[in-house]
Amino acid sequence: MARTLIVEADGGSRGNPGPAGYGAVVLDPETGEALAEAAEFIGTATNNVAEYKGLVAGLRAAHALDPQACVRVRMDSKLVVEQMSGRWQIKHPDMKPLAAEARSVFPADRVTYEWIPRAQNKHADRLANEAMDAGKIGKQWEPGNSTAALTAAAPARSAAARAADEAAASAEAADAAPSAPAAGWGAPDLGPPATFVLLRHGETALTPEKRFSGSGGTDPELSAAGRRQAEATAAALAARGSIQAVVSSPLRRCRETAQAVAARLGLEVRIEEGLRETDFGAWEGLTFAEVRERFPEDLDAWLGSARVAPTGGGESFASVARRVAVARDKLLARYAGKTVLLVTHVTPVKMLVRLALGAPPESLFRMELSAASLSAVAYFSDGNASVRLLNDTSHLR
Repeated sequence: MARTLIVEADGGSRGNPGPAGYGAVVLDPETGEALAEAAEFIGTATNNVAEYKGLVAGLRAAHALDPQACVRVRMDSKLVVEQMSGRWQIKHPDMKPLAAEARSVFPADRVTYEWIPRAQNKHADRLANEAMDAGKIGKQWEPGNSTAALTAAAPARSAAARAADEAAASAEAADAAPSAPAAGWGAPDLGPPATFVLLRHGETALTPEKRFSGSGGTDPELSAAGRRQAEATAAALAARGSIQAVVSSPLRRCRETAQAVAARLGLEVRIEEGLRETDFGAWEGLTFAEVRERFPEDLDAWLGSARVAPTGGGESFASVARRVAVARDKLLARYAGKTVLLVTHVTPVKMLVRLALGAPPESLFRMELSAASLSAVAYFSDGNASVRLLNDTSHLR
């Protein structure tokens, strides 16, 4: 089976046209590790030309790592994503040869394109910024001086330049007679989205006591209250009649909840390891107050950074985010256009919502998620996502 690599690319121009540069990074989709970086100051150019040059550099870096790989390109340029996906035509003379060069690196059936919000493209954006900074003093970008993997991105171009870029993209789209109009308010039907209905499992004995209960603990079963919640949820979902598949975390409380729903719907339960709860290490089975009393410094560090793991070798939220994103992408490929029930836990549900919104990691602490609650996220074929429901418990009342 071919290896998958993620390419994130960006470009900027301080003036549009003006001094310009690009940045690109190749990522391991499972760990999020940066496998290769590329950046270059390219002299005077437009934003779009710089973005295309970043795309070409990213694809060439991926090809150097593995010529047989399948590549997922993620960019915050709607123009480049739509044109390279074949939904918009290309008329601008500066971009036609660059698009052809990008298509020549890998066979077309091994590359997909996804639009992402700018906030999710910080690494490539920072590389482009570094390249333009180097060009400003007459130098070229050097990998040894880069801090792109460690620091948040300063914008590669101003907000005004970004706005001008989007306006130019819209103008070109209107002039280009695209084979399919752009996604958006006036877009045609992109087909049904893949919709993940996110069900947190029913209560266990630990739930009312608000104890940490992750994947590193005792794996408790549903309580009597939890079984009632599972049956009530099953009845509600059966009445709606839209669920086409059921996927569950491997942990017992989720499997029991999923089985109650699947039995009512006449479906099988598929297990997805990536949907398991966070491993809370030495905090498993403890209340928040008990953790605060026993591990105050570790708790403060954990609350302050998504990269910090709980005491005793648990998982950081950054690790969980990578795991959940891999599971999400795998399920999206398997269930394109379908409505699927994912029976999982607090952290994976919140993580899927956070990633769909492009929200910061601290947003995980600002969402309430009750036992047996329903949330929903729709994923469209153009790479956009829409949160449609959060923490609905009306079926339990």
